[in-house]
Amino acid sequence: MVPSKKLKVAINTGGGDAPGLNAVIRSAVLCSLRRGWEVWGIRSGYDGLMGDGDGLVPLDADVVRGITHTGGTILGTSNRGNPFELPDDEGRPVDRGPQVAESFHRHGLDALVAIGG
Repeated sequence: MVPSKKLKVAINTGGGDAPGLNAVIRSAVLCSLRRGWEVWGIRSGYDGLMGDGDGLVPLDADVVRGITHTGGTILGTSNRGNPFELPDDEGRPVDRGPQVAESFHRHGLDALVAIGG
């Protein structure tokens, strides 16, 4: 049997703050770690993939310890972060999906846990 690849999983939150986001982040991180996967957080929704990579942060059990009762999201969020309709400099909606996907692959990410709406 071929050993399974160690997945590199990303987690992001979008759609604005909502109760329970940190609890979901914690659960996703701990479940991923139990499977031996590497876990990264994307700051500020999909906006964190739009720059040079500064929007990615490593997540481990220590990072998510004690966050279930704190409000908001430790990753930050965006209620305007739809990668398929991000405004350009003149405010016109532009499909940035390909740019987000390219950044996702450039960072070697294998899977995305998208939390929120």
